[in-house]
Amino acid sequence: MEYRKLGSSNLKVSTIALGTWAIGNDFYGDVDDSKSIDALRAGIEAGINLIDTAPAYGSGHAEEIVGKAIKGYQDKVIIATKCGVYKENGNFIRDLKPTTIRKQLETSLDRLNIDVIDLYQIHWPDPKTPLEDTVTELNKLQKEGKFKYLGVSNFDQDLMNKIQKMTDIVSIQPQYSILQRGFEDDLQYVHKNNIGVLAYGPLGGGILTGKYTKQTPKLKEGDQRNNFYPYFQEPQWSRVKELVNLLEEIATDHNKPIPHVALNWVRQQDGITTLLVGSKTPEQARENADAANWNLSIDEIDKINKSYSKIFS
Repeated sequence: MEYRKLGSSNLKVSTIALGTWAIGNDFYGDVDDSKSIDALRAGIEAGINLIDTAPAYGSGHAEEIVGKAIKGYQDKVIIATKCGVYKENGNFIRDLKPTTIRKQLETSLDRLNIDVIDLYQIHWPDPKTPLEDTVTELNKLQKEGKFKYLGVSNFDQDLMNKIQKMTDIVSIQPQYSILQRGFEDDLQYVHKNNIGVLAYGPLGGGILTGKYTKQTPKLKEGDQRNNFYPYFQEPQWSRVKELVNLLEEIATDHNKPIPHVALNWVRQQDGITTLLVGSKTPEQARENADAANWNLSIDEIDKINKSYSKIFS
């Protein structure tokens, strides 16, 4: 496993991390909790030391599962969770009011069964709450020893500039994959400001795994990925399939699974610290962790980029 320093913090995190959106059991379809626990532990045993979660994943269910999985492994893991989003009547609510943040943090500590959170992140911006109010409360909680470092998620450069005038942030969590390139405009900025990057969605919600070979994949009941990722429907699906064919060729050349190619393309981009990858089974966790043990060549990365530009131009 490869490890990198997270921004200006003293945390050294594995370049493949465990994402936990799927194990919240309310977005990716039905998930077996016992398998989720086994998957998390398999990832830890394979060298992954960062687990990222959030209260919004299954209304706290993912945090509870993480808390159970890390029992006996606390000294081997770095825990990242978030604040500012919760689910109400089936809708996600963005709420960064001080009272909400304090309540969420205390509840997260209870669910995770830990005394301090290593990385606490603002999940999404809340335009209704002054950022100054949010930061004031977060600074208080940090001084109280509730969390070590502060990060943000889904912030643009303007918001990152604004919050850095009020407090220190060590990381940003954006969606970034071969298919989702918007964050590339910010890579120079985060490098200049020594901000670590936790890339989520590096497999495009699973569309880049090569698992789906038919047109317009039919997701199981309860699987809502096509509401967040636009790749499971036409016209995007046919384009994605063409790109996946290239990933399969490269994977075959290395005798590696297709997801490794998509993961390593992101991992090898300048400025990226770690990739948040979900795993429903121990086998998936071990396979994902193994991606960090080899690299794509410069020519292969260039070939992927040229193919992407041609297909999606």
